[in-house]
Amino acid sequence: MDSDRRGQWLRGVLDICVLALLAEQESYGYQLAQALDAVGVGPIQGGTLYPVLLRLQKTGLVTAEWREGTAGPARKYYRLTDHGHTALREGGRAWLSFVAPVNDIVTKGVAR
Repeated sequence: MDSDRRGQWLRGVLDICVLALLAEQESYGYQLAQALDAVGVGPIQGGTLYPVLLRLQKTGLVTAEWREGTAGPARKYYRLTDHGHTALREGGRAWLSFVAPVNDIVTKGVAR
């Protein structure tokens, strides 16, 4: 797949993906990048992910807390706020209502 196209798609949904992962459990940046890669969304570089996390923090959708590591350096853990849960529900519904007709159109085109 064209990496430019994939990058454009990712920019449109990375916030929702991060919020969804944080709804499951709090996490630190590298752990989030690994999770995104594991499900096929990544690989996501820190230069892409950390600005997203900072923006989500500044807008009150996530909180962050530094914690000492047991076997390494301190890590910044991110957690979804109540506002973040609401944004995830609303953004998730909007994404699903957008992607469903796109899937229908593409599926019909591919089946020809």
